[in-house]
Amino acid sequence: MISVDAHRETVTGLLGNAPVISLPLASAAGLVLAEDVLAGVSLPPFDNSAMDGYAVRAADVAQVPVTLPVADDIPAGRVEIGTLEPGTAHRIMTGAPLPPGADAVVMVEHTDGGVTDVRILRTAVPGAHIRRLGEDVVEGTVVLSAGSVLGPAQLGLAAAVGLAEVPVRRPLKVLVVSTGTELVDAPEPLRHGQIYESNSIMLASAIRALGCEAEVVRSVVDDVAEFRAVIEPRLADVDLLVTSGGVSAGAYEVVKDALTGQGVEFRKVAMQPGGPQGCGRWNGVPVVTLPGNPVSVLVSFEAFLRPALLSAMGHSGVDRQQVRARLTEAMTSPAGRRQFRRGFYTHSEGEVTGIVGPRGGPGSHLLASFTQANCLIVLPEDVDSVEQGDEVTVLLL
Repeated sequence: MISVDAHRETVTGLLGNAPVISLPLASAAGLVLAEDVLAGVSLPPFDNSAMDGYAVRAADVAQVPVTLPVADDIPAGRVEIGTLEPGTAHRIMTGAPLPPGADAVVMVEHTDGGVTDVRILRTAVPGAHIRRLGEDVVEGTVVLSAGSVLGPAQLGLAAAVGLAEVPVRRPLKVLVVSTGTELVDAPEPLRHGQIYESNSIMLASAIRALGCEAEVVRSVVDDVAEFRAVIEPRLADVDLLVTSGGVSAGAYEVVKDALTGQGVEFRKVAMQPGGPQGCGRWNGVPVVTLPGNPVSVLVSFEAFLRPALLSAMGHSGVDRQQVRARLTEAMTSPAGRRQFRRGFYTHSEGEVTGIVGPRGGPGSHLLASFTQANCLIVLPEDVDSVEQGDEVTVLLL
């Protein structure tokens, strides 16, 4: 057996880095910026009013109340702006350019709101209610750094400095294949000995949640020739092939039989659940093969695929948040294997650690208990039992 960490390193190295492409801002949400982005304009790009009110010379309103003639009206978006002459005011709207000669804005609430003449009731100091050129961003400076995840604020800033597209790590295209002659696609009726296929649904949704694309081939039977005939033509259009099932030590292990000697290595990883694993390249395409039991699939995704996919797309934070928690009941674990148990974590207000209790047993077929879990309890390889009240490591899902 090899360690969980060693297998994770191999899978991550297999994927490498996704190519860099330019995408419109509307298509880049959640992706990672591949290069530094420079501001094409300053923000604000000109001195402008922070309030609806009146542009004035501060010296003209040093004694109040005072009445000034309104010499101009400046709405937001006006391009040509006249100079403010001494002893006058310009009515100005929020975001409108500050006229030359003005050094302050008086809020409309501190006036009588006049249109021809305005009675100003409060003084203003130079700079009052003015947004200065470049106060937020200076033209030509790095406004977003490579490695930034493009959320709403980042995309808004990119748009604000004049960008229509951004260079990002391309979302990976993943082919998800579920194998097993016993699998049936709903809503076909089940015959004795058959089960409904669920792994491809789980895997595809988990992969898409990371921002990747997922193509699904469901319920490939345990026949090597058919497996190769169905999957091989699709490899040219994907970045990764992920299979579930057919990798154990028994007979009719279609994935193992089809890909042994084709560039894929099958191995036993020191973990529970999810011991049988495989990875490599088939026709030059990265391949990750997972066990068939549904809990093993989800745990394997968390342990290996999720960090590898995120890393390939440029994310720096690829690990789930890790906390310590006190167990609500005793647990056992097979010696020499890292056990991942479904659990429910509760934060204890005012306490350094929270509490966590297992949900369901260790069986890799117990999928229902996963729906009741919000974390994975991790028991390391050198631990075979823990008692109620012991502290354990928890990965928050």
